[in-house]
Amino acid sequence: MSLRASIEHSQVIDSAHQLKKQREKMVKFSKQFEAQLVPEWKDAFVDYWQLKKDLKKIHLLNINNNNNTATHNSSLSNTLFTSIKKFSLFGHQHREHELIHVHKKLASSASKGDMYETELLEQLADTDAAKEFFACLDLQLNKVNQFYQKKEKEFMDRGESLRKQMDILIELKTAFKQQRAKGGASAQDSKEEASISCTFSSEEDSVKDKTEQEQLQENSTDELEKTDEVAYAEGSISGELGKPIGMKSEDIGKQLRSVSSRSFSCQGKNLKINIPLTTPSRTFSAISYLVWEDLVNQSSKKCTSEGKLHINKTKLHHADKMIRGAFVELYKGLGYLKTYRNLNMLAFIKILKKFDKVTGKQVLPIYLKVVESSYFNSSDKVMNLADEVEELFIKHFADEDRRKAMKYLKPHHRKESHSVTFFIGLFTGCFIALFVGYVIMAHITGLYRRQSSSIYMETAYPILSMFSLLFLHFFLYGCNIFAWRKARYSYTQVQAIPGLLLLTFLLLLVCPFNIIYKSSRCRLLRVIRNIVLSPLYKVVMLDFFMADQLCSQVPMLRNLEYVACYYITGSYKTQDTGYCMRAKHYRDLAYAVSFLPYYWRAMQCARRWFDEGQTSHLVNLGKYVSAMLAAGTKVAYEKERSVGWLCLVVIMSTFATVYQLYWDFVKDWGLLQLNSKNPLLRNELMLRRKIIYYFSMGLNLILRLAWLQTVLHSSFGHVDYRVTGLFLAALEVIRRGLWNFYRLENEHLNNAGKFRAVKTVPLPFHEVDEQD
Repeated sequence: MSLRASIEHSQVIDSAHQLKKQREKMVKFSKQFEAQLVPEWKDAFVDYWQLKKDLKKIHLLNINNNNNTATHNSSLSNTLFTSIKKFSLFGHQHREHELIHVHKKLASSASKGDMYETELLEQLADTDAAKEFFACLDLQLNKVNQFYQKKEKEFMDRGESLRKQMDILIELKTAFKQQRAKGGASAQDSKEEASISCTFSSEEDSVKDKTEQEQLQENSTDELEKTDEVAYAEGSISGELGKPIGMKSEDIGKQLRSVSSRSFSCQGKNLKINIPLTTPSRTFSAISYLVWEDLVNQSSKKCTSEGKLHINKTKLHHADKMIRGAFVELYKGLGYLKTYRNLNMLAFIKILKKFDKVTGKQVLPIYLKVVESSYFNSSDKVMNLADEVEELFIKHFADEDRRKAMKYLKPHHRKESHSVTFFIGLFTGCFIALFVGYVIMAHITGLYRRQSSSIYMETAYPILSMFSLLFLHFFLYGCNIFAWRKARYSYTQVQAIPGLLLLTFLLLLVCPFNIIYKSSRCRLLRVIRNIVLSPLYKVVMLDFFMADQLCSQVPMLRNLEYVACYYITGSYKTQDTGYCMRAKHYRDLAYAVSFLPYYWRAMQCARRWFDEGQTSHLVNLGKYVSAMLAAGTKVAYEKERSVGWLCLVVIMSTFATVYQLYWDFVKDWGLLQLNSKNPLLRNELMLRRKIIYYFSMGLNLILRLAWLQTVLHSSFGHVDYRVTGLFLAALEVIRRGLWNFYRLENEHLNNAGKFRAVKTVPLPFHEVDEQD
């Protein structure tokens, strides 16, 4: 091999190694870029992956051209000329201007900002791949500028509103302190909390105000919310609404909603205070207020009134809490916008560097100047607003303590440990091994064969199956979370073990000490409270999501009722296995338990319709009513097994199943869209393999039809009917675990489609015009 061939071979090897390293760096940055971007704004970020594809086309084209021409000029004159041109200042500038020229155009509307378009000059103009690359690059730059400008305006408007809110709150606090200082020693203060009296008028809201309020309610309901972040103050309001007693339900709903928004004049300003009905006390207060006003003022038909609005310390505390939550969300949004700017800037730099390496041209200095001077990188409004938010929060909500303020504005998230993965694998393996051993032993001993006297099945089986269903649901719920986030005892003592286990579980749930995930336990208790007291509490996604889980655990709830009866009545001591089944009140309560989850969910739908006024919630309510009717006919059929009741069960159950399947696929999962680019799916999919969605829909259909077994009462060989019931209940839990994944996926895609990365927190005070 000649010296020249050896040199060429070594250069080819070096270029191959460089290309490999370059690809590794690009892949590494792609993963970092995807991991750090804001998921809800993913479509608004630079499409780095498309730019990589265009760059790959250019690279393949260059390789083909090099192979065809096979030119390798190593003469001294050319080398000297190239070196002189490289180090010549004028030659370098001339070379830059020969490559591209970026034109800046004014957009048709001010909201779109400036538009950029790149013109390729002689050295790049004859390459179609380069034209595609720079066309895509210009498109990405214009997209980033427009989105940044839109979000910046949104956050600036929100910041201006919060400044006004803060001024009003400071004035009210000052007035409250002054009034309390004047009457601090009075006898009235010892009995009654000090308050500021403000005049108000209950005029009708403008169309704009109603639209804004409905939008705020929609945004705050559709997203996951912390119950302690947003609180509303109810006012002790006296006045008249001017409506007679004989009102329709829609009019009552409108009046109840209007109670939450009252105009008043305080400290020389005409203001409006919002009091949404988010707790039972506020709901009952509003209803009693309407009833009282109708009884006292039946003859009044005026649309405006004058009265007194008392703002006491409690109400100021609620308003303070609302504004604090709004500041936290605004600061979070500004942080997202900073991340958006930095990541996009880094993406432009990376892709331009790769372009220079692939083509051997010097485009980076030219185009980077344009990117640096573009709006998304040159505007400093977000930085200034973030600094102002920090100062206001430190001053008014953290007692001048910056560290305390940062705990709210930048909360530290707990780092996940590998021990979680380890224990999941350990417990899963132990469960499988124990379950297989249990099945083998049960088969050998003939445990589940039909027997005339089956004391074990009558006593222990409902208890054990209750825990089995509960922990199976926990396991599948844990699998959901993982996908979303990547001794010996005597015979008498055995009877008390399940009861002690349940008691321990309940005591641990209500344990007041800060141990074993106290925050999660408190959140669970609050969610359970909101579900049980539906529709008195405002419904957020976490509430109805957990209520749907209970709808799949009706057998577990009935077994839980049996466990409570078994231990409370002392049946575990007397071994009276049939007492709970003989007691009429127990049977009636069992039927009520079967209806409760569907009732709670239906009431949540009714509350969402009341708050948001959307008829889709009433349609969803009908789904749960159909489920209750199907369950009711089944209960009646179990009491009187006649052909008529059997036909009614089949009809109602079929109707409910079709209703539920439609809602699963179309509403909850967002699938079965006829005009989608993915047949019978939605346009945006998070899973790469489409076959998974089709398989999941088919599996959901099969699992929804499991109710047929409860109607036909067919048996699997000599298997006890309780085992069959447990098997069917487990199928429903598995179906719910499958439903959970796609329901949350659809929720995320809806938020991403509307670029909703932060919550829109309703504010307590609104300034209105005199004519309003």
